[in-house]
Amino acid sequence: MTTLRLRPEDPADTGAIRRVLAAAFARPDVAVPPEVRLVDELRGSDAWLAELAMVAEYGGEIVGYALLTRVVVCSDGRNVPALVLGPVAVAPHRQRIGLGASVVQAALEAATELGERLVVVLGDPAYYRRFGFTRADRLGLTSPWSGLGEPWQALVLPPTVSGGPPTPRGEVVFPPPWSKV
Repeated sequence: MTTLRLRPEDPADTGAIRRVLAAAFARPDVAVPPEVRLVDELRGSDAWLAELAMVAEYGGEIVGYALLTRVVVCSDGRNVPALVLGPVAVAPHRQRIGLGASVVQAALEAATELGERLVVVLGDPAYYRRFGFTRADRLGLTSPWSGLGEPWQALVLPPTVSGGPPTPRGEVVFPPPWSKV
C-alpha cells in the first residue's frame, strides 16, 4: 500500500521541491518557471516560515508542495501579520488524485495551530473555495492583484482562542520576491 505523508519541508528536500515546481509550472517559453525562483528567493527572506512550507510525500517521493509565507495587511496605520498561499504544485504524474488538496489542507491546519488568522491567495476560485476562501475584496482587502476580481481571495482561519482579534482590512503588502511573479 502506498502511503501519503504530509510534513514541513526539510532542507534536504530543496532539489525535489524545485523539480516538482518546475514540472508543475513548465512552460515552453521559459527554462525555469518563475514559481521556482519565487520559492528560492522566499527561502532567504524574512517572509519565510519553515514550518509552513509543506510537502506531500507519496510512496517516499516528494510529489506535492504548498507554501505559506508572511505578508502584512496595512490596517489603520498598523502592519498586521497575515499569510499568502502559493505556490501550490503537484508533480504532473500524480495530479488529480487529491494530493494538492491534502497538502494545502495540511498547510492551513499548521497555520491555524500556530495562531495565524488570515490567508490570501491568487488562484482558481473553484479550486480554493473548497477550503473556505472567498473574494478578498468582500473582506476589505486590496493588493496589486485586486483588479483580477474573483481570483484574489482570502480565508479567515478559526481563532485558537475564543474571541480572537477582528480580521484586518486594508492593503496586503507582499515581500519583494513576489514582485517578480
